[in-house]
Amino acid sequence: MEINWREYVKGTACDELVAGGGRARPGAGSLLKHLRELGGEELLHRKKAAEQAIRAMGITFTVYSEGANLDRQWPYDIIPRILRATEWARIETGLRQRLAALNHFIDDVYNEQRIFRDGVVPRDVVMDAGNFREQCAGMRPLHGVWAHICGSDLVRDKDGKVYVLEDNLRVPSGVSYMLENRRITKRVFPELFEACKIGPIDEYPAQLFDTLASLSPRAQDDPEIVVLTPGIFNSAYFEHAFLAQQMGAELVEGGDLVIGADDCVYMRTIRGLARVDVIYRRIDDAFLDPEAFRPDSMLGVAGLMRAWRKGRVAIANAPGTGVADDKVVYAYVPAMIKYYLGEDAILPNVPTYLCFDPKQRQHVLANLDKLVVKPANESGGYGIMIGPAASRATRDQFAKLIQANPRNYVAQPTLSLSTTPTILGRELAPCHIDLRPFSLQGARHYTTAGGLTRVAMRRGSLVVNSSQGGGSKDTWIVAD
Repeated sequence: MEINWREYVKGTACDELVAGGGRARPGAGSLLKHLRELGGEELLHRKKAAEQAIRAMGITFTVYSEGANLDRQWPYDIIPRILRATEWARIETGLRQRLAALNHFIDDVYNEQRIFRDGVVPRDVVMDAGNFREQCAGMRPLHGVWAHICGSDLVRDKDGKVYVLEDNLRVPSGVSYMLENRRITKRVFPELFEACKIGPIDEYPAQLFDTLASLSPRAQDDPEIVVLTPGIFNSAYFEHAFLAQQMGAELVEGGDLVIGADDCVYMRTIRGLARVDVIYRRIDDAFLDPEAFRPDSMLGVAGLMRAWRKGRVAIANAPGTGVADDKVVYAYVPAMIKYYLGEDAILPNVPTYLCFDPKQRQHVLANLDKLVVKPANESGGYGIMIGPAASRATRDQFAKLIQANPRNYVAQPTLSLSTTPTILGRELAPCHIDLRPFSLQGARHYTTAGGLTRVAMRRGSLVVNSSQGGGSKDTWIVAD
């Protein structure tokens, strides 16, 4: 493989590393110079070494396909994505602002509901979504925080501006892959980590532990924290096990926990029952507690909601956070920031059309060939229609879906997502990317230095989800 940056064809999108004429973007000079010196064959050799390391480390994800659970090797590209520290400082501030407002909103929805009475967010938008949990009404979690871990998806359009594409507040995943990407990149380019000042991310497990510990209902130095997983067949099981191991917490399934007569949560151990203080749950609300939600759930713990409501145990993220994890509610986040914080949003939303509004729905139906249509509560890239790439039959199908259930759909302009050089076979191609940073809020805030850069591993594709053929890259925050 030959690398000629002057011949690297970027297309119309903003490229994160390469400017016109093969010049390096600010902050990317050292990386591009080093890649040029290594040459194409050495890059391919290092890519192969990275893939061998991923196999040896057992880094996998699960794809649900045709009724089967398929474990696949984590797709990773060795060329990192770079952001400058000054730009990142602004993004980080915007993410903290956003999470603070979302937590105010969730707390308000389950208590005073001022935002409905003042007409900032229509009541029906939240109550008709199916994510409001009556069992959470009146709760006041510690620090006023419901969403303790948030993964917001960021994109850069061709105008160079960074937008928030969506917020993931229920059980956001991907942080383990961010950490493993860094470990692998250090193996692939050890010389660059010696030469460049790259923002560290290794402290995330310790920061997560401290955030969870700050929620403990008992004042003690060493609270018992567990990671509650649905089990080995879950698509994110690798991450559940990874984070438990990194934090020094116990990885448990529902059958490992029991509610005592005192309404405390206990873990079964070989030495008897041990009280649990904090549960980092990776199970959806509906399966958490068969007494409170789905009675047929075999994944949760009977009585868990009772223990949580009585303050005997903390749950992160708290049940009920789904009221803010909805692509229709997302459209109102800038208004939430203004309402609760008295500030303008630092990070803008992508312009969003709400199909339940007749006028906006009419515009969407007339422009399906130009828009991206998304269902309000799907994840993983499922159920999305990218208008310019869709067939006439697909657009007609989505028109019927929107008309049948307009509350369930939003539409956005088809953004020209930024690109970055990516190795496809023996070719270097500009592939579209997004970024998922992870923010924590407990007794204090923390945001990762960068996040999980997801990349569409097919030329021209805008779909970055690993379940839809996407991969990932390491993300470097570098000094200006």
